[in-house]
Amino acid sequence: MNFHSVDIAIIAGYIVLSIFIGFWISEKAGKNIKNYFLGGNNMKWYYLGLSNGSGMFDVSGTAWTVTILFVYGVKSLWIPWLWPVWNQIFVMVFMAVWLRRSGVMTGAEWITTRFGNDRGGRLSHIIVVIFAVISAIGFIAYFFMGIGKFAVTIFPWDLSFSIGNKVFASENVYATILLAVTTLYVIKGGMYSVVATEVMQFFVMAVACVAVAWFAMTKVTPEQLDAAVPAGWYGFWPSWNTGLDWTGIFDEVNAKISDDGFGMLGALVMMMFFKGIFSSLAGPVPGYDMQRVFSCRTPREAAKMSGLTSLVLYPPRYLMVAGLGILGLVFVTPVLQSGGGDIDFERILPHVINHLLPAGLKGILLAGLLAAFMSTFSAFVNAAPAYIVNDLIKRYIRPGASERTYVKASYISSVALVVIGIFFGFFSGSINSLTLWITSSLYGGYVAANVLKWIWWRFNGYGYFWGMVAGLAGSTLKFLFFPETPDIYIFPLILLLALTGSMLGCWFSAPVDDQILIEFYRKVRPWGWWDPVFLKARKIYPAITRNKDLPRDGINVIVGIVWQMTLIAAPVYLVIRKWEGLVISLVLFALTSVVLKFNWLDKIKDYEKD
Repeated sequence: MNFHSVDIAIIAGYIVLSIFIGFWISEKAGKNIKNYFLGGNNMKWYYLGLSNGSGMFDVSGTAWTVTILFVYGVKSLWIPWLWPVWNQIFVMVFMAVWLRRSGVMTGAEWITTRFGNDRGGRLSHIIVVIFAVISAIGFIAYFFMGIGKFAVTIFPWDLSFSIGNKVFASENVYATILLAVTTLYVIKGGMYSVVATEVMQFFVMAVACVAVAWFAMTKVTPEQLDAAVPAGWYGFWPSWNTGLDWTGIFDEVNAKISDDGFGMLGALVMMMFFKGIFSSLAGPVPGYDMQRVFSCRTPREAAKMSGLTSLVLYPPRYLMVAGLGILGLVFVTPVLQSGGGDIDFERILPHVINHLLPAGLKGILLAGLLAAFMSTFSAFVNAAPAYIVNDLIKRYIRPGASERTYVKASYISSVALVVIGIFFGFFSGSINSLTLWITSSLYGGYVAANVLKWIWWRFNGYGYFWGMVAGLAGSTLKFLFFPETPDIYIFPLILLLALTGSMLGCWFSAPVDDQILIEFYRKVRPWGWWDPVFLKARKIYPAITRNKDLPRDGINVIVGIVWQMTLIAAPVYLVIRKWEGLVISLVLFALTSVVLKFNWLDKIKDYEKD
């Protein structure tokens, strides 16, 4: 691919600006680890919201979303419920407030406020640290592989070299350079540098998204798009089957739908909803999303930050996705069909960039995608070392050391995690299955124990530990013996196994100490089965009240999911020019926003009164 000088200047300018901002604002980070990892709990919630949205806008996810829009049409907007995308609504409505009230630095430290520091509490604490660190390494390897493969399809320079008999491919060299550049400012400035650069990167991405959508709308007419898609492609509601037949248009797409396992879309959506409820009640996993909640100044600001994340993430992202998708349908389909052999749908995004975008716009989009990668990667690199420093070094290895010692340990931990992740990335051919195991098994085993920790007073550290172990074992067995079966269909069995481990571990050990439970309940005040703790707490704190917000929170979650879906659907309807869908989306957005204003935003409580 030939780069115009304008494109090179835009990309180079973006990289230089990222490094400059990261180093310029880094002076505040070195005072102590609270500053380094949480920005001293003094950062504006809207900066953290922009940063969080930027961190969730990744290159690989964008390419995948373009592909599923290409294949499944507007119905594809339901498929990200696999995660589910609306776990952010649970965080927004009540989970962020509960987390921030604890006043801790990491998810592992939070565990000690719930289970105490006895043997069961320590086991639960250690397994969360292991979860956070291993998943971070897996994701760094994933980013290494993803950005390397993306870069080598876009940039024209061959950077491969050899040392002895070892050949270092261009994709690995590109990935190493980009990871090293990002790690520089993350290590130097901690959370301050991460948030500052991610805010800038968000605006770069937003400009790229709007520009791509505008270009696609000028290049693709509604008539061209109609001719490129089958009947039912514009349908929104997930019928029992996809209702799509690509025969005569692009026959190979039918095979992809079958291979994906999404043919029975209606059944899939119901399973995703079932899984999503439990996954969302478990709360955010130990990572950058949780870290931004802990970084907010107050619980109320943590809730507003989480709401802003959805508001700023989805409209620009889906403008880009829809724009790239319709360009792919009209202009890339003939190229894919003429290639022969297996169809690689992941070629859609690189082909659009290489062959369809004009000079200038190509540089803006590439800068935007680099920003998406760098923001996501930097968020992980800053979040994971907090568990090593705060929960291992400070707690077990060097308690009582100076803050400067802990900050230096943070530098070393960050570098070590990146180096290990790159090592795994270099040997991706042999560890790809291991990476998949890390990401799918760890997250598959997370749910049961992490739901129970919120809603049931009797749940203890041993129950948490054995629930996590049982869930991980079930996910691993699935991966080893049923690798072709979609995870979503095995989820009920894994949940049952993890729930069994949780209950057995809990019932065969003593409850958490009363004082630990009373202080946890007094500060966090979750709803659920907490009556015995509430009654004991009332003897010490006579003014303490129960949390009776479950009905209101449930209504706000349902309204919030609809609100979030309008943020996703509206930009897609705009780009494909289906005005009825756009109007309905905007009306629903306005109505749900009003409900959330009065029934959620106006009623957020920083701390409950005792």
